[in-house]
Amino acid sequence: MSDDVTLYTYFRSSAAFRVRIALNLKGIKPVNWYIHLLKDGGQQFAEDYKKINPQGLVPTLVDHGNPIQQSLAIIEFLDEAYTEPPLLPADKYGRARVRALAYAIACDIHPINNLRVRKYLLNDMHRSEAEVLEWQKHWMRIGFEAIETMLAGDKRTGTFCHGDKPTLADVCLIPQMANARGAELDLSPYPTLKRIEKAAYDLSAFLDALPKNQPDAE
Repeated sequence: MSDDVTLYTYFRSSAAFRVRIALNLKGIKPVNWYIHLLKDGGQQFAEDYKKINPQGLVPTLVDHGNPIQQSLAIIEFLDEAYTEPPLLPADKYGRARVRALAYAIACDIHPINNLRVRKYLLNDMHRSEAEVLEWQKHWMRIGFEAIETMLAGDKRTGTFCHGDKPTLADVCLIPQMANARGAELDLSPYPTLKRIEKAAYDLSAFLDALPKNQPDAE
């Protein structure tokens, strides 16, 4: 365990799930601090925590005293600071493709399906649980349809999203697949995504990062 790296995390957070995968792939064992997003009115809103993450979100990584927010920024920092194994391809077009896949998940699917959006729909917009679930499924379907097409139609897709080793794209895809399974989304239209998911869970880096395998899991 590295005392120089601290991760503020929550077992159910898919953004934290991404960072856990990246840390595992890099062989980094951080000191973990657990921020419960529901207890105490949301521990992410505590003054001490907001000093290191003004957004009041998880995850936050602190590396040698330097706080870094936002999961994609954290993962790209890790890839620059701890270079092996690389999570981005060596060529510029490959890097652009991997980022496009990752951003399609992390920027277009995940943000409108996360906890604070769900709570707003339920509590402020007075939507039912069934309506909110359908909202989540709707945006996942649209995103997954596009990503399935991007992957299935490109010869650069291998065992994983780009070639035969995990990249940033896989680090983002697997937590979103877990979210989809939690929402009971029919995944049969996405055979490439399911195949990549299966390959990912053959690796301990992904398996150990699962929410159910975290010390703060409930």
